[in-house]
Amino acid sequence: MNMQAADPVFACRARDREEGLPYAVFARKHLQKGRFTQSCAGFRSVTDMAASALLSVSSIRQRAALANPVPANSCDDSFLAADIGGTHARLALMTRVSGQAPKLAAYRVYRCADHPHLEDIVRCFCMELEVQPRELVLACAGYVHAGSVINKNLVWPVLLHTMKQQLALDHVWFLNDLQALAYAVGHGAASGAAVLKAPMARDAHAGPVVVIGPGTGLGAAVWLPGQASRVIATEAGHTQLAARIGREQQVLAQIAQADCHVSYETVLSGPGLHRIYTALCAIHDRYPSLHEPSAVTRAALAGRDEIAREALTLFCGWLGSFAADLSMLYGATGGIYLAGGFLFQMIEFLRSSPLLERFLDKGVMRPFLHNVPIRVMDHGHHGVMGAASWHWNRHIDSDARKGDERRPCIDFNDAVFPPDL
Repeated sequence: MNMQAADPVFACRARDREEGLPYAVFARKHLQKGRFTQSCAGFRSVTDMAASALLSVSSIRQRAALANPVPANSCDDSFLAADIGGTHARLALMTRVSGQAPKLAAYRVYRCADHPHLEDIVRCFCMELEVQPRELVLACAGYVHAGSVINKNLVWPVLLHTMKQQLALDHVWFLNDLQALAYAVGHGAASGAAVLKAPMARDAHAGPVVVIGPGTGLGAAVWLPGQASRVIATEAGHTQLAARIGREQQVLAQIAQADCHVSYETVLSGPGLHRIYTALCAIHDRYPSLHEPSAVTRAALAGRDEIAREALTLFCGWLGSFAADLSMLYGATGGIYLAGGFLFQMIEFLRSSPLLERFLDKGVMRPFLHNVPIRVMDHGHHGVMGAASWHWNRHIDSDARKGDERRPCIDFNDAVFPPDL
């Protein structure tokens, strides 16, 4: 049987190929027409056979395209920078000329659950732009063990060697996503961050900086100043949650089993906020009517739901305690940066919440914490810019690490960054 003739999706793909449409345009066109839909498990076409044919045929053609790459905007020296979280994948094409800092050529945001694997996202990005760089610097939540990225919040496995082979790359460089964000902060990318708490002393010593990112999970990294600045990637989000006597312990009793490890990530994340809300509903003997973390946040900020507001208040208190613990652990006189789109949208709530008092409420360490500033930044494009900065410093231009370590080393090229999907 001729699979091409029997497969209506393949036939549409063939016509689009004859019309010269790139794969990404084809995908958008036929998704809109309802010929097939995407999910975290992969593509679902009008029939299982059509889906299998689409994946197998497109995979062969994509490999052929990758084997014969198109230069990036007529530049023979470019690389990809990617920031992969549990919800969004952010990709940037960086071009460079010898002796000059890399320039941002393109930037896109994708929803992870809309693609069957990370390789598909990279392929869509490259084929839409008709480029094929040979290097990828990958900032991703989690850590690498035996060539695999370990993270429970990713919707699919990330295997670095497999990715290198499937995408015909010469190099795949890995760093933690919060590590990349810390590099961006260290290079001054977060100069527009909102100040939640200023240091009490004007001559406060600018030392280490801690970046905390509650999102699908909870990440943290530390930027250390010096002639050769460094960033420490941590898994602080998996440290033991400390709950105070009272409401916090009541919530903890609802979400944890006896004598089991409960991490800060269990409450300080998007799913964690919803866990707090659900636990409070059980305590108040109420049916939980809000089914997404974003719905809890919206209801709390709008004042429509008292339990949602209590949940967000508890979240802020725990966040203040966690930030103070990391400040003391790393001597973060350079400040705390809270990174995340939903945090950036609720700055006024953060100011009126228990966050600041819980941050300072560390006994004899209160005077020290008074001199630690707290800022709130949007995650956005900073992750890919930090990954590109790390790659530039580490693998391309070692001289960039000399002198002023906080200077920007990426040319943003007057870019306008779109919001997350």
